[in-house]
Amino acid sequence: MKFPRPRRKRTLVLAALVLLAGIVCGSALGAFLTLSHDLPGIQELENCRPSSVTKLLSAEGKVIGEFFVEKRVPVDLEEIPPYLRQAIVATEDRRFYEHAGLDWRGIGRALLKDIRAGRFKEGGSTITQQLAKVLFLNPEKTISRKLKEALLALQIERRYRKDEILTLYLNQIYLGGGAYGVEAAANGYFGKHVWELGLAECALIAGLPRGPTFYSPLINQDRAVSRRAFVLRNLLDTGYITEEQYQQAVKEPLRLASRSSAGTMAPYFVSFVRPQLEEILGENLLYRGGLTIQTTIKEHWQGVAKEALQNGLAALEARHRTEDEGTEQPQGAVIILDAHTGMIRTMVGGRNYESSQFNRATQAYRQPGSVFKPIIYAYALEKGYTQADRIWDAPVSYPQAGGKVWEPQNYSGRFEGEITLRKGLEISENIVTIKLLERLGPSPVVDFAHHLGIGSVLRSNLSLALGTSEVILLELASAYQVFANGGIWVEPSGIVEVLDHNGRSLWKPVPASRLVLSQESGYILTDMLKGVIQRGTGRAASHLPWPLAGKTGTTEKSKDALFVGYSPALVTAVWVGKDSGSSLGEKETGARAALPVWRTIMEKVLPETRPEDFEKPEAITSVRMDVRSGLLANGECEDVVEAAFIKGTEPTEYCPDGRDQQLEKFH
Repeated sequence: MKFPRPRRKRTLVLAALVLLAGIVCGSALGAFLTLSHDLPGIQELENCRPSSVTKLLSAEGKVIGEFFVEKRVPVDLEEIPPYLRQAIVATEDRRFYEHAGLDWRGIGRALLKDIRAGRFKEGGSTITQQLAKVLFLNPEKTISRKLKEALLALQIERRYRKDEILTLYLNQIYLGGGAYGVEAAANGYFGKHVWELGLAECALIAGLPRGPTFYSPLINQDRAVSRRAFVLRNLLDTGYITEEQYQQAVKEPLRLASRSSAGTMAPYFVSFVRPQLEEILGENLLYRGGLTIQTTIKEHWQGVAKEALQNGLAALEARHRTEDEGTEQPQGAVIILDAHTGMIRTMVGGRNYESSQFNRATQAYRQPGSVFKPIIYAYALEKGYTQADRIWDAPVSYPQAGGKVWEPQNYSGRFEGEITLRKGLEISENIVTIKLLERLGPSPVVDFAHHLGIGSVLRSNLSLALGTSEVILLELASAYQVFANGGIWVEPSGIVEVLDHNGRSLWKPVPASRLVLSQESGYILTDMLKGVIQRGTGRAASHLPWPLAGKTGTTEKSKDALFVGYSPALVTAVWVGKDSGSSLGEKETGARAALPVWRTIMEKVLPETRPEDFEKPEAITSVRMDVRSGLLANGECEDVVEAAFIKGTEPTEYCPDGRDQQLEKFH
């Protein structure tokens, strides 16, 4: 029996449609399987920790610097104001709490716009789709990427609650100005934590995801305010705020935070520790790990040092007109070390980091002048000399190569005749130090200086006594730290501890230390350097009511002016000069150009230290000594001090008897 032709035709059509549907479904299934195979594992979100900012903290806990690739500080949903969450939802994805990852209405509207535009445009993406794109996909605008985005969004919605998705989104999204996430944006735009934001501020941030650069208040404030009003209208239309709240917020002036970057308190220090941290932690962990790095910098001291240096340089400029040398001149640097631990409490590397990143505290090799002399005297004390020993301060000449003759001079141009080592150091007599170095030998003094922390190359000749070998200011501070610390050198350090993003300790430095100088020699040298401040070239600081020791330094033609001094608690080093190496001006000595800066700093920071005196070793005795003769003082002596000696080495005769016998040692 034959079927009627119409029924047979319908059967063929139906079979064709079934076959076509199978082909379409098979193709769709194949495409789905292919796309699904290429998708990243959604389980990666379980351990997702977006790149976040590493913060450097001062000793007081204030942020002094940040390291990051993406400036992001993750926060919990509870820390994000409801207004900000509502504004994001009202503006970016109004049906966020209703759909399952894809908003078909939004997709339809976007498709119509694409057809009218005649090209594929971005649009119709839900918050979940945007999160999928940011976390897992590249930004290319293709159908394939859009399908992957949709599939990922569906998977994310099946695995996570809406509030979890919103939290991830608010911590991940780019919001312009280098800020990733709402906490970084709140800090960058308003100088606040996100939980401190008001309604108008929340609205401004919520308007940024669609165009973080276009709508940035840093680029165009009028456009940003207009966008803010649009977001506020969305909040009003969705019932999140009242008409009164809308009117008040839309009229609120835009108040942005200063764009001063984190780290302006101690930028030279931050740049100084960066390479060390990169080497120890690795760049990926340092710049992406959200670490907390506790540093040694004292916030108040840093500010005091910067201000004192600026004022000192301004006073110097007022005394001398300076030529235009590009970077603002003259320049200066300050280092403060903890005398016992070697911790770097202050580092100022120049007048203005923005105009010159060159760190004159750690990178500038400059002649130290007479600041180097105490190193020679310390070595002499170790070799058995005492501060009562005398040298003949008189003209001297040394033959040089090519028939030349070196005839060193004292800064004053005068000669004192017979003079004790103490007096020679107090008034910084060059001839006395040269003759002392000649007796000791330059080479062993160079080795001794290296043990004190001077890492720079030192020329092994008699000009070493005048401080002609270039060194770094931090090295000088490190050497003087030995004198203040009973002869023990401790490696200068800037980091206390590194914590991971959960607050667990990752690394604690263990600074190297070693005994370089006997406690007795260190105490005697300190006793002599106290005389520099009380009676010698540093007497402009003699009024300070703390036990202080230090030394001035001035190089040829006043190219460099220095003062390095210390209390029992801290060491402060100050350098003033010009980057070009030209003169600071006539009579601009360490006492005139650098000491006032040092004095101002010490006046303001020493009250914050523990009151103490230099620890006196048991083997030390003190006697009343005539500074001129080096003999015990009697009623006829005019210049008398309490001088420290190792027991058994103190003078036994009274002035003026015994001078000639004492002088024979050096004549």
